[in-house]
Amino acid sequence: MLVIHRRIDPQPDWAAELHLTFEARSKSRLRCFSAEGEDVGLFLERGQSPLYDGECLQAEDGRVVRVCARPEQLLHVTCANAFELTRAAYHLGNRHVALQVGDGWLRLLDDYVLKAMLEHLGAEAEPIEAAFQPEHGAYGGGHHHSRHSDEDFNYPPKLHQFGVRP
Repeated sequence: MLVIHRRIDPQPDWAAELHLTFEARSKSRLRCFSAEGEDVGLFLERGQSPLYDGECLQAEDGRVVRVCARPEQLLHVTCANAFELTRAAYHLGNRHVALQVGDGWLRLLDDYVLKAMLEHLGAEAEPIEAAFQPEHGAYGGGHHHSRHSDEDFNYPPKLHQFGVRP
């Protein structure tokens, strides 16, 4: 098994490729297969941003492995003007939808309910197959308002722990 623990700077040459969906690229622990069919175990540091298309990893045996974003079924959203596109982005963000933002367009994983909502708002939502690289989010791995060092706060914020009272 090819075991990987490290992210490294992009390299001009690599020994293997991992073709992964966005969901798989978001995991710090993953068992998968290289494009060449080799069994791979990812054991990356938790709390980091998802792997991106073209990123390189280094295996325990020294080999460089390149990450490739696998094409996925997406909705490519366009609107008649910037106001309508901003409004569509607002409604998608209000539903915590992973969203890729481009110049005059948005992309999200294909979902018939969200497609109907977008069309109701006047947007065009065309199905496409493409690599998906959504925004990671303003807070990365969660956020806090403490003035203490980050190592004291490596747990998820309590904001989304439903049923828990202070």
